[in-house]
Amino acid sequence: MENKAAKKAKKGILSVLFSRTALILLLIILQLAVMLGAATMLNDYAVYVYGAFIVLGAVIVIHIINEKGNPAFNMTWMLLVLIFPAFGCLFYIWVKSQLGTRYIGKRLRELRLDTAKYMGQKSEVIEALRSSKPSNANLAHYMQYHLGFPAYRNTEAEYFSCGEEKFPALLRELNKAERFIFMEYFIVEEGYMWDSILNILKKKVAAGVEVRFMYDGMCSISMLPYNYPKQLRKFGIQCKMFSPIRPVLSTTQNNRDHRKICVIDGKVGFTGGINLGDEYINRKERFGYWKDTAVMLKGDAVQSLTMLFLQMWNVTELKPDHFENYLTPMKSELRRELGFMLPYGDSPYDNENVGEEVYFHILNHAKKYVHIMTPYLILDSGMLDTLTRAAKSGIEVCIIMPHIPDKWYAFAVAKTFYRELIEAGVQIYEFIPGFVHAKIFVSDNDTATVGTINLDYRSLYLHFECGVFIYNNPVVWDIERDFQETLKKCRRISVSDLRKTSLPMRLCGRVLRLIAPLM
Repeated sequence: MENKAAKKAKKGILSVLFSRTALILLLIILQLAVMLGAATMLNDYAVYVYGAFIVLGAVIVIHIINEKGNPAFNMTWMLLVLIFPAFGCLFYIWVKSQLGTRYIGKRLRELRLDTAKYMGQKSEVIEALRSSKPSNANLAHYMQYHLGFPAYRNTEAEYFSCGEEKFPALLRELNKAERFIFMEYFIVEEGYMWDSILNILKKKVAAGVEVRFMYDGMCSISMLPYNYPKQLRKFGIQCKMFSPIRPVLSTTQNNRDHRKICVIDGKVGFTGGINLGDEYINRKERFGYWKDTAVMLKGDAVQSLTMLFLQMWNVTELKPDHFENYLTPMKSELRRELGFMLPYGDSPYDNENVGEEVYFHILNHAKKYVHIMTPYLILDSGMLDTLTRAAKSGIEVCIIMPHIPDKWYAFAVAKTFYRELIEAGVQIYEFIPGFVHAKIFVSDNDTATVGTINLDYRSLYLHFECGVFIYNNPVVWDIERDFQETLKKCRRISVSDLRKTSLPMRLCGRVLRLIAPLM
């Protein structure tokens, strides 16, 4: 038995070593090594070469200071250029000259114009919103006229407090599909959850339903075969990877599609933190109990989710799409009790930090409380100041974090923010049973957002994300109720608890915080 186990382990190690993933990582490391080696050789070649890089570095630093962007990212770049002049300069020039990012940004701008006619804002919705809460009308104005995301009425919502609640609802709605199914996810992993969904998709394709399925290319590293889209296309499912991982250094590979969207017939839409893997429905345990959330929309607001999906799908398409074939049938009868819904997307290429703006809006306009769930807490100065200012103003700001993290280094950086937040009055809790993957803000019993956006640099600045801003819909009460139920399974963190953190963890957190924008 021991020999068999040893052989199996050896075979597993060899399969990893000689896999496509290992080859990709090796080639990327070699490219970095060549760049670093070239920079070192130039650095040591002669005094005048080093001097040239000092001058070039000064020019780059001046450019960075005047460049539009987040100050934390700019500071990280300046540190790299000043400490390692040759490598820092070459690396900065290489990153900023990437053609791939420019192409994707250009395509998304074109597609936003193509879909704009289907994302018009009804003036009566804005007028009603302004009468109810002027600050939310201001947010809607920003979303519509700068980003193309309208606010809607006549949209029902159902909140899911865990993957086990969402999964059967998703299967039920997929089974009802008559015209089309659009699915866009960050993680897809073979197992019970995905197999159950795939069986329905096969059945629906056979019945004449159009199925498009898109997932992020990171899945090809360890979860799915690289040729998996080809396998699904054999069943009649239109499938593609977003930004496949290739053995070439490229900044486009740093901008992942972190969205989770499912649209069925333009009538039903899902989003939230839940991916397509067995840990998300707790059939597989990885970091204790997996706490996640999602929301299902039915009604007018589904149209924005449809168009968000089609924009991303068409980035790599050459033929024009027929967007009008996938419009949501708008309801004529007004249902005031359903309040307002504003689905939104975030892109790293539009110089608009949409997810962060929504979070700022909720924090800045709260009157009683803001309750937050997030798996990560890697903050820039703007978010840190807003959280602490809200707490100092008498607003109850509570954050639920994981007790069992999935990434120790991200957890180490998060803990470096705890003291400043706690001393300002922010209450921080850790979810004792396991890992919190939910991304929610809920405030004052009338406002909430559910989506894919973590409180870290990756989600706020580097990834493609999405969410739904909700105002005066009954589902807000369900979100707050879930927060309170989750709070019962948490332990509040105090300043004295922070002293118990091990010295290596504290040192790692402080050092990693210097490069937090790159994490």
